[in-house]
Amino acid sequence: MEKEIKISIIIPSWNTKGLLRNCLKSLGSSYEIIVVDNGSTDGSPVMVEKEFPHVLLIKNKKNLGFGAANNQGMKRAKGDYLLLLNSDTIVKDKAPLLMAKYLKEYKEVGVVGCQLLNKDGSLQPSAGPFPGLKIALIMLFLEHWFGDLVRSSFKTAKEVDWVMGAAFMLRREILEKVGFMDEGLFMYMDEVEYSLRIKKAGYKVVFYPRAQIIHLWEGSSRTGRTDPILNIYRGLIYFYKKHYPQWQLPILRLMLKLKAGLSYFLGLILHNNYLKTTYAQALKIANR
Repeated sequence: MEKEIKISIIIPSWNTKGLLRNCLKSLGSSYEIIVVDNGSTDGSPVMVEKEFPHVLLIKNKKNLGFGAANNQGMKRAKGDYLLLLNSDTIVKDKAPLLMAKYLKEYKEVGVVGCQLLNKDGSLQPSAGPFPGLKIALIMLFLEHWFGDLVRSSFKTAKEVDWVMGAAFMLRREILEKVGFMDEGLFMYMDEVEYSLRIKKAGYKVVFYPRAQIIHLWEGSSRTGRTDPILNIYRGLIYFYKKHYPQWQLPILRLMLKLKAGLSYFLGLILHNNYLKTTYAQALKIANR
């Protein structure tokens, strides 16, 4: 008789009541589910307690960030396979079970990501290479005009550098051998940094398209477009300080300053307050 596959699903949430409800409905009650609420004021915790009594709810008094919330959930999880899942997702066709079975079969794989889909069913690029200087250059200066050049989606299973944190499954032994997510990153770049440490420990990170999850891209955008950009700036600098040779950081900062300066100048020309406000703050971050 096949041993039962024990899966824990950790869902950080901050003011995503409607999205979280739909996510939990799509999961059913076959898994251990842990919701970590980061100080929501929209009634999310009450909704979870009332409508999903089988869910373990952790209530924080303030927003501790993506990595910290996931760590709280992972410390309470009992499963052999842990799925870090965004609240703005809809799970299809037992995707967590398919991901866990893949990890069970391939012991050398430490992390598996699924095929993320947009609301209309189209493919959502969700895996990519680590952001070395060449990749960072493409991200900063080309993707705005030409779309996704760094992130990809594939038709068959493929080893990659990282998979998106919207649906990120790891085996329990990762916690013992690698540790938890770096809480120095508030949001964005968390899964990239974690994937690098996991690969350094000798594990593979794999994109597995047979498992599919709809990702609505709505949870992390609730603070507008400014916070994601600023957190990416902070995340890239943090990542380079921690993992890359010291000589590369000034080059990264130069690219970040150039991007911020050009975007701010464009804002002046177009009288666009969003560009001016956002990239004035980004320039300060790049100069720190």
